[in-house]
Amino acid sequence: MCGIFGYIGDKDPLKTCLAGLEQLEYRGYDSTGIAGIAEGAISTYKEAGKLSLLKQKINLSRLDLAIGHTRWATHGKVTYENAHPHLDSSQSIALVHNGIIENYDSLREELKSRGIPFLSETDSEVIVQLISSHYQGNLVDAVYKTLPLLKGAFAIALIHKDHPDQIVAAARESPLAIAYNDDCTESLISSDQNAFLGTSLNVLFLMGDEIALIQKGAIHIFDQALQPVEKKTERFKNDYKAPSKEGFAHFMRKEISEQPQTIQKAFDGRFTPDFEPIGISLEELKSMRHIWILGCGTSAHAGHIGAMYFEDLVKIPSSCDIASEARYRDPILGPDTLVIALSQSGETADTLAALREAKKQGCRILGICNVQNSTLTRETDGSIFLKAGPEVSVCSTKAFTSQLAVLNLLALHLSHIRGRLSPALAVHYVDKLKQIPSHIQQVLDQAADIERLAQKYAAYEDFFFMGRRYMFPTAQEAALKLKEISYVNANGCPAGELKHGPLALINPSFPVVAFCANIRTQEKILSNLMEVKARGGPILAFAPQGLNAVADVADDVFWLPPTIDELSPFASAIAGQLLAYFIAKERGCDIDQPRNLAKSVTVE
Repeated sequence: MCGIFGYIGDKDPLKTCLAGLEQLEYRGYDSTGIAGIAEGAISTYKEAGKLSLLKQKINLSRLDLAIGHTRWATHGKVTYENAHPHLDSSQSIALVHNGIIENYDSLREELKSRGIPFLSETDSEVIVQLISSHYQGNLVDAVYKTLPLLKGAFAIALIHKDHPDQIVAAARESPLAIAYNDDCTESLISSDQNAFLGTSLNVLFLMGDEIALIQKGAIHIFDQALQPVEKKTERFKNDYKAPSKEGFAHFMRKEISEQPQTIQKAFDGRFTPDFEPIGISLEELKSMRHIWILGCGTSAHAGHIGAMYFEDLVKIPSSCDIASEARYRDPILGPDTLVIALSQSGETADTLAALREAKKQGCRILGICNVQNSTLTRETDGSIFLKAGPEVSVCSTKAFTSQLAVLNLLALHLSHIRGRLSPALAVHYVDKLKQIPSHIQQVLDQAADIERLAQKYAAYEDFFFMGRRYMFPTAQEAALKLKEISYVNANGCPAGELKHGPLALINPSFPVVAFCANIRTQEKILSNLMEVKARGGPILAFAPQGLNAVADVADDVFWLPPTIDELSPFASAIAGQLLAYFIAKERGCDIDQPRNLAKSVTVE
């Protein structure tokens, strides 16, 4: 999940690289570093900690070019020694790396047997030492000889002191983009093309062990056989504006507040029957007999809700699997299966790996994503964009509800073309759907009430979040938000499963947060709350207005605007996000950049 950035051109390489790393810190912020070439030698500076610490202390002189890195730790603790860039034993090559080398241990032992010393615990240092062992004057050739020895997914960029006019890069199943201006007087490398700060650039993407030789004035791409490749480029216009909290204390709080607008953007132009083209024909959509949804984390929770939409509205068998597990399954798939891959970033490694497996079985793949030109959008048959705008906080909020909005609209579209929903019911449903932005605003307007509840519950170290039917994955998502940014033990549980084991944990120090907005199961959830109350567990309920009986059971109730079951996750999710935010704030946690996490999960 690390971020790679590199620059060669007329601008100051150090300043340009630092600016690029600012846009990549969402990929990891355990440590940062920059390397360049100055006066014929490798010059490097790195720090354990966030980029702000590096910027305060960095003292590199004028560089001919630069590569930089922001790290999310996999192999090795968060230390100075494990920070990138890594150097070979002769101090001739500097390398930055994103990904995981699965066979690094055996490679390391083999290199050590040759007397090559290692200074870090990382798998990345193995790569630079291997390249150094193959180097005989041609850096591209050394990389070419090294790549077949590596197992795993990765992207690398490296420089050599004897070649102050070139950066070499390579990638395998890990994102790496190269951008250049029209006369190629400046070139940039990045894990995310959105980090390119130029106004208008030509962009290409490395893949499948391709190697790039980047020089001022020329870029050469080579395939696995070291043959020249003509790569298709895309014109990328980046009207970059530095992200702003716009008066909010944190990006997460700002992004929570944007959801009435982001959901409205997700709606625009997508109400059936005039749904936008998605790259898969109406005939194909009509022929599908099964829908399989893939996602990780927050996207998986949205996917579980989406599967219910497709079954309830379209009457088509649907399921959602966590992508990291799905890729190792052997599901029964085929041309009549529509696979929907969900990813905010479009770079989630496990989701990409799972959809590639599905492709092998002849499935049509639809991506739902928030980032244009991402790997997901390039590898799927069609894409739908969330249009939620940049999400800076590591903890996803507006992307989740935009995913729900898009899945709702897609289910409506499929129900229309397959004749599953009567015109009267469709009109009723759309009317309810259009009320959702105002429902979310009603919850936002009561944020102070949730903050008071958060202050009451912030001292607890253990929570159950529970719900039934649509409220179960909603509860799971709310629990994930709390554990991500507050570091407390919070678990989402189907309310009906409490008595099958989890109830043993309930006591006065173990509160339950109950999501009660599913009308079909309201009587059942009230019975479950009675079970909790009988064991002395504190209860905080998020319930729709009109469910007055919940006030007789719960210790605290936050009232939500009522709606139909299919749309109940929206307002409930906002309430859960605000609860997590205010508890984290009360506990003094780093809300936008929680420990051990990163925004884009590009490793398996």
